[in-house]
Amino acid sequence: MEQLIIRPASISDLGLVQQIGRETFYETFADSNSEADMQEYLDKSFNAEKIASELTNPDSHFFLAMENETPIGYMKLNTGAAQTEIRDAVSIEIERIYVKSDFHGKKVGQLLYDKALETALELEKEYIWLGVWEENPKAIRFYEKNGFEAFDKHVFVVGTDEQIDILMKKMV
Repeated sequence: MEQLIIRPASISDLGLVQQIGRETFYETFADSNSEADMQEYLDKSFNAEKIASELTNPDSHFFLAMENETPIGYMKLNTGAAQTEIRDAVSIEIERIYVKSDFHGKKVGQLLYDKALETALELEKEYIWLGVWEENPKAIRFYEKNGFEAFDKHVFVVGTDEQIDILMKKMV
């Protein structure tokens, strides 16, 4: 890999965040979902209005992984009311760590996670939590390796398909 940097994303990165989000979600989950469900999820979750709202939410924190000038992944963290579920004042949620498939196994996800931990410490949070699809053993192993433990489950809807996410957390 060339020079890899993790930098904050802003509203000016809207197109990059959309592109990476759509591309990586499709790469990762298309084989496990119908084309209709995938398209519905992508259209709902990565449209310009929704991403712009997320990028300008003061309780959400986006970071881009860049190899030289090329975006290869991103992360979305949530605090306060932006959290998708728990909304505990002492927690921070990792809602997304998305890395392009060509860069899997090259520590990009680890660098993004390290930035999440650094952000949690800067914001004086007590724990980090996230939801990970129960049928994504690679991601589950990644989070377990980083000290996360399962504590609950919730439903995550892709199109019309209700799937189960394992909720995991780690004390900071």
